[in-house]
Amino acid sequence: MRVSLQDNILTIHQEDLPNYKKGGSIVRNSFFWALKSISCYAARGGDWEFDADVWVALSRMLLAFRESGYLKYSETILEFPPHVTIPEVLRSVATWL
Repeated sequence: MRVSLQDNILTIHQEDLPNYKKGGSIVRNSFFWALKSISCYAARGGDWEFDADVWVALSRMLLAFRESGYLKYSETILEFPPHVTIPEVLRSVATWL
């Protein structure tokens, strides 16, 4: 998932967010609601923002969903621009583009 970081707010780009589908996969829908529940701002059809207070939870959640085997690696990894320093707490679930 492509992300940006500004003023200690992590933003996941809307195109990379999981979709909620009524009658869809339980795992994917759970992933959608879990991410949305810890975001500090989740506009419908827009980017979702996560403040530094939830980064530990975000990291643990991404690892748990990745280890479940139901989601692809690319769906559970945060992709930072090359010039951004990845915060320590997110290094286990992040890489550079």
